This record gives sequence, C-alpha cells and structure tokens, in this order.
Amino acid sequence: MNPLAIYTITSGLHDEKAVAGLSDAFLSSIFPEGGFDFPGAGFDSFGSHPLSLIYIRTGGAEGIFRQLLPGILAAGTGKLYLLTSGKSNSLAASIEILSYLRQQGIPGEILHGKPEQLRCRIDRLAKVALAREALKGGRIGLVGKPSDWLIASLPDADAIKEKLGATLVEVPIGKLQEKIEALPEGPVPDGLPMKTDISASFPGAERIYKALEAIKDEYRLSALTLRCFDLLTSVGNTGCLALSRLNAQGIPSSCEGDVPALLSMMLAKELTGCTGFQANPSRIDTESGEVLLAHCTIPMNIPTSICYDTHFESGIGVGIHGEFPEGPVTIFKVSGDLGRYFVAEGELVRNQYEDNLCRTQILVRLKPEQARYFLTDPVGNHHIVIPGAHKALLEEFLTSII
Repeated sequence: MNPLAIYTITSGLHDEKAVAGLSDAFLSSIFPEGGFDFPGAGFDSFGSHPLSLIYIRTGGAEGIFRQLLPGILAAGTGKLYLLTSGKSNSLAASIEILSYLRQQGIPGEILHGKPEQLRCRIDRLAKVALAREALKGGRIGLVGKPSDWLIASLPDADAIKEKLGATLVEVPIGKLQEKIEALPEGPVPDGLPMKTDISASFPGAERIYKALEAIKDEYRLSALTLRCFDLLTSVGNTGCLALSRLNAQGIPSSCEGDVPALLSMMLAKELTGCTGFQANPSRIDTESGEVLLAHCTIPMNIPTSICYDTHFESGIGVGIHGEFPEGPVTIFKVSGDLGRYFVAEGELVRNQYEDNLCRTQILVRLKPEQARYFLTDPVGNHHIVIPGAHKALLEEFLTSII
C-alpha cells in the first residue's frame, strides 16, 4: 500500500470526461512516477492510509463535501488537506470548504501551487504521516530512573501516549546488571584508534552493549534510555559505546535516563533517518552565535572518523571522540510532555578536542538570537544535533501534535 491516497469530489454540473482529462494531467504533473493510491470518489476507505488528500476537482462540490464530512471525521485523521488544481473552479470551491471547516473548528489546509511546490509539500506531509504511524505502539524503555540531576527533564507518560501513541516501559537497572554479569568477557581488541590506552575497557563495554541488546529484545523496546552513571560503580564501565552502536542500528538510545532527549532522537530518526547526537551545550558566544556542544557518545554512523578515549567525568570505561561532518546541522529538543520544542538550523564550523570536556566536541554557529535561547528559555540541558537542514520537516510534525 502506498502511504498516500487521493480521494475526489466532483460536482455533477461538470462534464466527467473533460474533468477526468484535466485531473489526470494535473496529478501526472505532480506525481510523474505515480506513487499514490486513487480511491477516487469512494470514501469508504478514507483514513486507511498514513496520508489522505481530498482533491476538489470542480466548483459546486461544497454541498457534496458537507454530506461526506461526518464520515471523513469519523476516520480520525486530524487535519484535512484539500488538493486543488486551479481549474474548473477547483480553488474557489476549496476556499468555501475551508471557510466552512474553520467555522466548525476543524483544522484544514488548501494545497495549491506549482507542481514542484505541491510535490515538495505533499512529500513533507507524507513523511510526517509515516513518522506518526511508525511511532504508534512504540515501547520506550527506561533502563533505570532518570539521573538525579535531570530536574527539568522528566517525562509525562500520559502526554507521550496521547500524542505519539507510545508507552513508557520501566526496566530496573538491576536487570541490566544481571545480564552484564551473566555474559562472558570477550578478548581485548587490537589496533583500534585510541587517545589513551583503554584496550582493557573494551570487553566490559562490549558486555554492556550485548546486555542492552538482550534487554531491548526481552522487553520488545523500540527505543531506550539508560541511567548510565550507575554502571560506573556497579560494573566499572560506561554505556557510551553501547548507546553509540544502538543508535547507529536505528534504535534511538539516550544517556542518563533522559526521556525528552530520547523523544527528540525518536522523532529525528523517523523524520530524517538519523537519531542525532545528544550533547551538552558547553560554551555559548551570544555575539557570534557560536555554541560548543559536547558528549562522550555519538552514533557510530555519523562521524567521518572515530578515536576512543575514557569517559570524561569518571576517567574510566570507553568514551568516543567522533569527527562530525562539517556543514549544515539542525539542533533540536522537545520537552517531556511534548508541549514545547526548540529547533534551529546552523552550520557546524569545527570539530575540536579539549581534555576538560566530554569527548566529542563540535562548534555550531547559529543566529545570535538562537544562541541566546540557551541562556533565557531552554528546553532542558541535552539537545540533539542532526546532520543536514531539517527545521521545516521537524516543525511540520511538531505543530501537528502540539
């Protein structure tokens, strides 16, 4: 099944043969390679696709739309999208229909413009719709409670269920520790790039990774967050390597039990294909707009190169210094109740390494007013950095749920 379905409403005052010819040419100009299902005037299946458009083919379709509206609303698709060709009084009818929807307090939007503009807009709407479908039924694992210092970053389970259709699943940190202890210790690796010799820490880091994989499978988790600092004392190692690998495999995984950061990574993954880099803002220059972000883990599939080091705060275990690709990036964060967000596009201008910060360190240039946000109205500490420019796509999704 294609993600997109196009339904039609046509006034009987118009010649069907002539309208059909115009419609075929219009849809072919937007979708030269197809890629959509076409139920036409049969609205019985409305809402069965991630994205459904209502193509108002002619003027005089307003009354027909009003008769169909109760069944359309029963499908529960949310905002209604009216596609118009600009021919046969299609736009005029769509404007009247949208005005009626607004009077009824029903959200709607007219899709109108040049074929390439329409294709871009519909592609974005389809990505958002597919992301919402993918997130429904998700199981978000909390492996241990959020870290004690995350006083402004606690999750709202009810809001997450309502807005994403996902469920929080609590997993005792002791369960992970049991699985780590039950695993055999592997060999010490040879030949890995390291800033300091931490070869002896790799077998332990590998056991954490395998134990988290087992937790993911046992609890049927689609994403997870780890109270990782507890591992420093219980097993003498860190979860940085494990989380990096899981993220690279498409399993959003955040540090420190930070659920809002994890939600941000989940949305990023479904919308852009990349979970992103969870990082602390470490220094901010509000005049230049430069923000230095750092953390000891980064998804393995983002850096152009990797060198291993200790975990910064503890000086033990395995941390990761990754070289992030320079160029456009998006900084993103949602709150634990999905009621607030921050998203900004910037430029990654430099990777660096200082031994007094977490191991992956990137300098991103934003607009000065965007950099000031961190000092005046931040959505928690950790923020997510995604390669590429994705602000419009992320905002499209977020405005649909907030």
